[in-house]
Amino acid sequence: MERTPVVESFVAVGDSFTEGMSDALPGGGYRGWADLLADRLAGEHAGFRYANLAVRGKLIGQIADEQVDRAAAMRPDLVSLVGGLNDVLRPRCDQARVHARLEEAVERLAPACGRLLLMRSPGRRGPVLERYRGRMEALFEHIEDLAARHGALVVDLYGAPVLGDPRLWADDRLHLTAEGHRRVAEAVWQALGYPAREEWHTPLPEAVLPAWTARRRADLRFARRHLLPWVGRRLTGRSSGDGRPPKRPELLPVDVEPDHVTDRW
Repeated sequence: MERTPVVESFVAVGDSFTEGMSDALPGGGYRGWADLLADRLAGEHAGFRYANLAVRGKLIGQIADEQVDRAAAMRPDLVSLVGGLNDVLRPRCDQARVHARLEEAVERLAPACGRLLLMRSPGRRGPVLERYRGRMEALFEHIEDLAARHGALVVDLYGAPVLGDPRLWADDRLHLTAEGHRRVAEAVWQALGYPAREEWHTPLPEAVLPAWTARRRADLRFARRHLLPWVGRRLTGRSSGDGRPPKRPELLPVDVEPDHVTDRW
């Protein structure tokens, strides 16, 4: 019988995906898969501590420069590192440089934690991402290679068809919904060796395709509210995370009421 893994401290490193966008909390801010996972781990291990250094919009160089040494200094049992997609989804991308900075981050984190967790991030189905799919898959191949060389664990979300379902993605078409984050948390939970609580890769029920006019209206809303502002930030060199601190910068205990944990899942 396998022993239950012991994870008494967890530090999450990365960008908006790990910050939790777009799993919105009622009082403002975001929750996300890393917070959900931390709640579960806190229920398993007394004295569990958690930090989330991720900030939306960060490129892999910024993650390496601003978050990695801080995470390594905490010497946690578990570190998650997810980054690089913000780089490869830009029109201009030095992919060799992206891979090099990611490798630097892995080389610093792997010896400093009990286990390093990497991901093949989920990819929404649709024509927009097709332009960048080759870059994404090259990044994921590099992640697999890094994991093999440094003893890291890779959670393959990209290979899960359900996480490509547009219904698990928010209106901005870049971030997962609350249900999407919930499934990611379950996927990571299982990858760490904990017993499954559900089948996270179960497909959603068959969808009824909206009428052509409804789809076009949705496309126009997306362009106006999300695509044009995103393009504007790219052209001006700005980021949605400029000046924004991490939501949980210190490795601190997680206070969770038992019924609150049940309600979340």
